Amino acid sequence: MTTVLAAPAFGRELRRWRGLRRWSQLDLAIRADTTQRHLSFLEQGRSQPGRAMVVRLAESLGLSLRERNGLLAAAGYAPIFSESNMETTELEPVRTALRQILDGHMPYPALIVDRHSTLIESNAAFDLFFEGCSPELLRAPVNVRRLALHPDGLAQHVLNLPEWGRHVTEALRNRLRASPDPDLEALAAELESYLPPTDPGPDYLGFAVPLRLRTAAGELRLITTLTSFATATDITLSELQLEAFLPADEATARILRERART
Repeated sequence: MTTVLAAPAFGRELRRWRGLRRWSQLDLAIRADTTQRHLSFLEQGRSQPGRAMVVRLAESLGLSLRERNGLLAAAGYAPIFSESNMETTELEPVRTALRQILDGHMPYPALIVDRHSTLIESNAAFDLFFEGCSPELLRAPVNVRRLALHPDGLAQHVLNLPEWGRHVTEALRNRLRASPDPDLEALAAELESYLPPTDPGPDYLGFAVPLRLRTAAGELRLITTLTSFATATDITLSELQLEAFLPADEATARILRERART
């Protein structure tokens, strides 16, 4: 009778991440410059990975800094990436630089959020998104995805809510497929419950859907750009995302310029 020992935590985690990527052992082995046999031994717990191998596998899998620390911990190693508090003195130069980026985007709305869509900083033009919203949704910490799609938030002013709302939730679902997160999963389910049913149809543009927003000055048509701080070696900074809104037509640009002057 043969006894098969359960794979240790590292082997289970490695197999889980590989499964999420839908890669075979050979796929990952090629990306990590190792052999399929060695990878198989690691997943079975028959070999113990060195720290450099864990880092190489994490990089090959495209894991975030937080997830890389988790894979190192599963292999019995100390984390190598720090996680700072945004309010510390050490990050004051970073906060100053971020505020300059936001101000430089004026007169168009821009904001910075963390991995759970919590508002960190925004410029003056982003106040446009607060108009008419429930005070409950504006109480810190503000979750901008909830603010956008909640019936008492921005959603009441969005003219193409079924299409644009799904643009928001599909982006969140794509993130979850790559990096599962229980808190984000709960948020995605909540946001989806706010959206009316819709049949996208053959002309649906997916991620190219602009935001059509009703305002007192007229309809705004906005497109979104997302920027992450990929070269950061601090977990907190690496998880920040800059979301900037740009006018999709001259009428929108004119309204936003005039609004900034008042």
